[in-house]
Amino acid sequence: MSDDLSPFEIKDRLIELARSKHESMMLNAGRGNPDFIATLPRYAFLKLYEFSLSEAERSFSHLHGGFGGRPDHSGVVNRFDQFVRANPEEQGVHFLQAAASYANSHLGIQAEVFLSELVEATLGCSYPSPPRMLPCAEAIVREFIIQEINKGNRSQSDFELFATEGGTAAMTYLFRSLFSNGLLNKGDTIALATPIFSPYLEIPELPEYQFNVVEIESSPDNDWQLTEEALHKLENPAIKLLCVVNPANPTSVCMNHLTLSALADLVEHKRPDLMILTDDVYGTFTEAFRSLFTVCPRNTVCVYSFSKYYGATGWRLGTICLNGDNVFDQKLKALPEEEKEVINRRYSSLTKEPEALGFIDRLVADSRDVALNHTAGLSTPQQVQMTLFALSSLLDKADTYKQSARQLIHDRFEMLYRSMGIKAPELAGNAEYYTVLDLYEIAFEVHGSPFEDWVRKLDDKPRLLYRLAEETGVVLLPGKGFEIEHPSARVSLANLTMYQYKLIGQSVKRFLDEFYQQYLDEDSA
Repeated sequence: MSDDLSPFEIKDRLIELARSKHESMMLNAGRGNPDFIATLPRYAFLKLYEFSLSEAERSFSHLHGGFGGRPDHSGVVNRFDQFVRANPEEQGVHFLQAAASYANSHLGIQAEVFLSELVEATLGCSYPSPPRMLPCAEAIVREFIIQEINKGNRSQSDFELFATEGGTAAMTYLFRSLFSNGLLNKGDTIALATPIFSPYLEIPELPEYQFNVVEIESSPDNDWQLTEEALHKLENPAIKLLCVVNPANPTSVCMNHLTLSALADLVEHKRPDLMILTDDVYGTFTEAFRSLFTVCPRNTVCVYSFSKYYGATGWRLGTICLNGDNVFDQKLKALPEEEKEVINRRYSSLTKEPEALGFIDRLVADSRDVALNHTAGLSTPQQVQMTLFALSSLLDKADTYKQSARQLIHDRFEMLYRSMGIKAPELAGNAEYYTVLDLYEIAFEVHGSPFEDWVRKLDDKPRLLYRLAEETGVVLLPGKGFEIEHPSARVSLANLTMYQYKLIGQSVKRFLDEFYQQYLDEDSA
């Protein structure tokens, strides 16, 4: 098997290998799809759908055959109150009532406006309008971002959102628009804060981009924080964009205060022109999280996906957040006139003043190749579910769901390491959604320094994951695919049971014990 495959291609090969020998006990910890979901906002969606259908049926009640129409919003508040009284014990109904109250008291959204948008959007009977995001949905998700990503910092609340088909669509749209608008050009230099989610490593290599990549490394010896030497690389004016996953995938460790402060200082005093893309999908899993979107708001575009925290990978719910005053718009204005003319023609079908079109609106247009801009936007039922997810956190003042999700993952994290016979690492700001098993470190912890030295000299270290899958049925992803240099494996703590993580830990321990016996045999020979 080639070691040049992406980690997800290797994962598929490992699954085939594990299944061929261990079909009944294959343990796949190689994918981060969570096995838990948020149920209350889903119950709310079902009850909202029921109410919305009753609203649609009023329009053509004289017809038969399941025929309905666009709802008439006049009187919707009274009818909703009647619906609540008729279903007082139904899960999700009280949630919807509380949601309408919250929208009015905290965001100044009148109940009629709020319910009218939700009802029509739930039915999916109209194109998203505006295409970027529905107004009430945007206001509520913005409040969620302020609470969970900005940690309540309202000094940076002047930002717009673009609802996307998950975080992966957000990544795709951003690179496409940066390229289409001359903010990045073929062969330009970008920086990646490594280790990093593997698509960020693969996108720059696409033929249409062919970016020159500079790695800004975090080190396990520095608690997975960026080193001073790595940060110094960002002073190079040739670097146009920095891509960050925070907390990182696969280490799950978020940037600490010192790292964030160093980056903010660098941007303010040395690189005010630097564009930053921060992917904060795992931020809700750690108490210590703080986003670059908060400390460098003018330079940073933020991507957040609802997929992991709410168990909603199949819903494809993501957002792009961009500050009102931002370096992206500034760079558009500073482009050479001849380049502006070419780009203006690209958007001339949308407006008579294409040069005045902001970067976030160009993102929306580019997502549908401009010509189909009128059909752009995330489907309205998806936007409703995203809004209900956001509201579930805004209404959960005791953080009951958050604590349950974190405790579940933490218990699995502890079980994995305990079953290997070693202590779980203690790192500030560790979301624990994934963990990186360092082969050298585990060898040292389990059998001491001489054994670690022997493992370091093995010729087949890159093949160990294949042997582990074949001999034990355990599937892990290689750290190398995320730009981790030392032999390692990423374990997802989100998708298996406590007992299964116990089996994985025991399998890894047994696997190393067999190597240790080989080491003893060679040493005594």
